[in-house]
This record gives sequence, structure tokens and C-alpha cells, in this order.
Amino acid sequence: MKSFLYRFYAFLFNIAARLFPLKENRAAFISMHNENFNDSLGEVMREFKKRGFDCVLITRRDLDASFKNIGRVFGFFFHKNRLLASSKYVFLNDNFMPMAFLNFKKDAVVTQLWHAEGAFKRFGLSIEQPEAVRKNELAGDKKLNFVVCSSKAVAPVYAEAFGVKEEQVLPLGAPRADFLLKKENAENSRKKIETLYPTSKNRQIVLYAPTFRGTKEENETLLSHFDFDLFQKEFGEEYALFVKLHPQVHESIKMPPFVTDVTDYGDVRELVLACDVLITDYSSICMDFSLLSKKTVFFAYDEEKYTSERNFCFDYKTELPGEIAKTTEEVVELLRAEFDKEKNEKFRNKNFDFLDCNSAKRVADAIIKEQQE
Repeated sequence: MKSFLYRFYAFLFNIAARLFPLKENRAAFISMHNENFNDSLGEVMREFKKRGFDCVLITRRDLDASFKNIGRVFGFFFHKNRLLASSKYVFLNDNFMPMAFLNFKKDAVVTQLWHAEGAFKRFGLSIEQPEAVRKNELAGDKKLNFVVCSSKAVAPVYAEAFGVKEEQVLPLGAPRADFLLKKENAENSRKKIETLYPTSKNRQIVLYAPTFRGTKEENETLLSHFDFDLFQKEFGEEYALFVKLHPQVHESIKMPPFVTDVTDYGDVRELVLACDVLITDYSSICMDFSLLSKKTVFFAYDEEKYTSERNFCFDYKTELPGEIAKTTEEVVELLRAEFDKEKNEKFRNKNFDFLDCNSAKRVADAIIKEQQE
């Protein structure tokens, strides 16, 4: 069924691409996994809006609702499809499977911004995939003119992940980081969080954000490995503990009453700015904390099993921006230990070339300039 819909969407797109000319001032932004546009795609979109561009937003909300009423069906498959086909500039933050079958006009510029920063776990064409998925990704990636990444050091990783030449990878910084680096956003986010969760006032906030595992049983027992009572005993007066789980894990897990569940909080960037310390395992959220020079403790109780099943872009044991704990007792010790700023700076410098809040502007300047020359 999905394959049919991809091809049907592409059939309509290809007709529209032949019938309608490109609009030089139109830019389309495709986000099938983040409807809030609180990532690099959203930052670049806002930059294009500042410059007077007609911005077309295509999201999963359009697709999910498309089968509930005929108006949304028409909107997704016809109206927005036509707008996409006539957009001079097209930006994505993830894979868009119909891309495999879309025939863009010769002068259209398609740019992959991706939804993550730096290089943490391998992704895209660098991991094993079902044959049909890989075939579609390969075909879709061939339509890319550019891929944006956050530093020169990780450019080869992105070239491999999207099957493009290294000269197509633009290490212009992560537009998403612009929001994180603005001082006023940090202050506003902290005030907002303290208003929503009063128990965090006058205390440091520790965010525990583990990633999901491969099986249902592993996910259901995920939090059982963390001794919340011990944490509360050691830090109850000093720290407020927030927990953010993957939505797939969240449904079946209950948390202690003294823990603040922020799984459904809309903008993870605000959580990153408001929280003081991170506890995670293999989640790329550590990139944000490293960027802001905030401490991260890696609670990797199943390190050997997980790292044997997932490929990282570096040596997990030696190159993390923090220390590894196998038990909650070790987590407690590391939380009390001094923050290794030098180790974090080495990791940050590898993954981020720019700390100036101007990455979205750089991306817009570069993409538009490429077409004017």
C-alpha cells in the first residue's frame, strides 16, 4: 500500500512539474517526523521567510489527516504537491520516500538538512537496511544537490550516509544550534520550565533521556535498571529529576511520583536549555549538552550488547564527551565528580565548527548564492 501511495504521489508531482514553472521565490520544507519545525529545517524556514520567500510546509500531519476528509486528501496529494513541484528550493530533515520517484525540474535545488547534529550513531546508507528501503533511499538521495552538516570533520560521514560526493556536503554548521546558543532562549526556557514544573525551582535539573532498545521486553524493563530511590536519597534536595522517554517506550512504563515525566514536552531544545545535567546512554541528545558545555553521564548498563548491535561513528568507550557508568551507584559518583571540560571540548570541536548563531543564515546564503553564480 505504501509503495502505491509513494508512486501515486510521484505521478501527480511529475505531471505538475511538467505543467507549472518554478517559482524563484518559493521554498518547500518537508518534515515527516517533526511537525513543530523546532529543528534545523525550521530555522532555515524562518530565515527564508525573513527574506520574503513563499514557504510551503509539508508535514506528517497532512498525511495522517489526508484519509479523514476529502479536503485534506486534495490538499496533500494535489495542492501541496503542485506547490512542491513548482518550488525552486526544497529542504528536508529526513528521508521522504516518494523522493525516489519524483522528477524535479533541472533548476530545482534539493537540500538535505538532516534532523541531527554532528556524527553519533551511523545512519542512512551507512547502516543495514531492508532491500526495498535501501533501493528507495538510494534513488531519493540521487535527487539531492546538497547535504548540510555541522563541521568539516563529520562531512565524510554525511557523504557516505547519503551517497553523495564530499563536495556536495556543506559544513556550514547546524541551524538547529542557533536557537540553543542564544542567551535569551536559555533564560526564557528555564522560566517556562519552572512555571510548568514548580518542583524544579531553586534546584538543578537532571534530565534522564535513555534511547529505546530493539525488543519490547527490553523497552518495558528499561527504567528498572535505574535506581530512582537511590537517586532521590542522594540528590532529592539538590536535584529535580526529569525523565524523557521515546514515545514507543513511554506507553508501558510507570514512573515514581517524585520524577517529572517530560516525554511529551513539545520542544526538546527548551528542555536542553533548562536542564543542567544529562544522564543518557546512546542518545544523540548528548550533542546538545556538549554544544552548551553541560555535563553528561552515560548510563550504559548494557553497553556491550548495544554497541555490538549498533554502529557508532567513533569509539564509544574513549571518545564520548563524558564518563560511562554501569550502575546507578556509579552514576551518583560521576554526578558528584568534576566536569571534564577538556574532554567535552574535544568532542564539541569535532562536531561543531560554528558557535555564532548564524548557521541558518549561512545555509540560506550558500544555497541561494550557488544558484545565482
